[in-house]
Amino acid sequence: MHALSRQQLVVLALLTLVWGINWPVMKLGVSEFPPLTFRALSMWLGLPVLGGAMLLMKVPFRIKREHWQELFWLAATNMFVWHVCIILAVRTLSSGRAAILGYTMPIFSALIGALFFATPLGRRAWIGVSAAAVGVLLLLWHELTQLAGRPVGVVLALVAAAFWALGTQTLRRTRLDVPALTISFWMTVLTAVLMAVLSTLFERSEWALPNFTAGWTILFNAVLIFGFAHAAWTYLAKGLPPVASTLSVMMIPVLGVFSGAVWLREPVHWPDGVAVALMVVAIASVLWPARKPS
Repeated sequence: MHALSRQQLVVLALLTLVWGINWPVMKLGVSEFPPLTFRALSMWLGLPVLGGAMLLMKVPFRIKREHWQELFWLAATNMFVWHVCIILAVRTLSSGRAAILGYTMPIFSALIGALFFATPLGRRAWIGVSAAAVGVLLLLWHELTQLAGRPVGVVLALVAAAFWALGTQTLRRTRLDVPALTISFWMTVLTAVLMAVLSTLFERSEWALPNFTAGWTILFNAVLIFGFAHAAWTYLAKGLPPVASTLSVMMIPVLGVFSGAVWLREPVHWPDGVAVALMVVAIASVLWPARKPS
């Protein structure tokens, strides 16, 4: 499989922390503010942060015109569907359960790679995918009754996960010979335009000045999610094999569940502890260095 470099490991640790605690942050935000508008504002405020970092690091902004169509496809699969569907799902579901459903992505990614991209899955990859799948089912064990009454939220989260999985596969195979930050910046620009249009069409009547809770959650997402996390994920997804990059972030929904329990007092049950162990198995199965032949 693939062992992470020290730089990739540091980026992964920071990404896990930021994305994990953002699930209850998002839940707080969309409880106080229209969800599509929440996402649009976060993106537009995060773009200067990301752009400023690129200027300081002297990362080029330019993408050749012949690659614009591929860039649009990358944005559509990695961000358009994900951000629209998941932010609507978060408003309907608990933050922890939205995180769990969203992070069925590694399962979809492994299956999409095997079925459509001729990516063979070794024994360790199947162990990781199976462990992740069982972990997701365990985490949903005590939520089946509640989820049955909220089918739209469940479907939205699963559709978001499936498209993100497809996007991860396409991002790994992109022909764009530009830095990951450049790709992340322009995907965010395109998605911010889409979210602004959708929020204008569907939420204009709900527009109001953000209160304190909505304000700081929007800023949290602007700086840490769109200024850092999405760029960090693009870097990992572009540099690691799809199965390794997707299963490597499986601790994020675990952190989402427990941070939601502490912060928002969302219930945590015994399957959560078992799921933590299974997520660790999933991560180790794809990232633990293989034994060198003697």
